[in-house]
Amino acid sequence: MKWLDKISLMPLAIVAAFLTFAPFVPEPHLWEKLKMLVAGELVKPLDIFDLLMHSVPLALLVIKLVYHRK
Repeated sequence: MKWLDKISLMPLAIVAAFLTFAPFVPEPHLWEKLKMLVAGELVKPLDIFDLLMHSVPLALLVIKLVYHRK
């Protein structure tokens, strides 16, 4: 995963934290979309894109931290 090694940890952590919790009020989009996914209501392409946009940086951060630990 050489491409993931090229991404600096701090900027990735900042982007992941921001997109995980944005918008802060009334409820983060990621949380809202995960609730929709569990309820089976995540059917619109825009909602699916929104889920991916808010979750990919967090997933990349977790993957980078797991590989960094090894």
